[in-house]
Amino acid sequence: MKKGVDFVGVRIGAVIINKQGKIFLSLRGRKARNDVGKWECPGGALEFGDRMEETIIREIKEEFGFDIEVIEQMDAVDHLIPAEKQHWVAIAYLCKIKKGKPKILEPHKCAKIGWFTIGEMDCCYQFLLDIG
Repeated sequence: MKKGVDFVGVRIGAVIINKQGKIFLSLRGRKARNDVGKWECPGGALEFGDRMEETIIREIKEEFGFDIEVIEQMDAVDHLIPAEKQHWVAIAYLCKIKKGKPKILEPHKCAKIGWFTIGEMDCCYQFLLDIG
């Protein structure tokens, strides 16, 4: 069975803001599960038995090599991908860098990374507008 297709998947995302007020985004790579070629707030699928905050801390460390501190849960939204027949519930956490510098550790999943202002972003979820 495939998450997001055979049943609704749960994705935990990190809205990581730096001292300049910019948000860390990653560009989905050619072998990403879905949304290939789209910018996103990074994160990952919640696995059975995992806690949400632990999931996002682990995913950021595995994929980008730095530590984050979770500040608070921001929102939960439906992420529908009709072209791929997928449905995810995306739960976002406001975070900040605790230690380290972002780098791409899984290039098959992530093509690029960067820091962006709200105005520069083309992937805004509605809840991101509230922090701009």
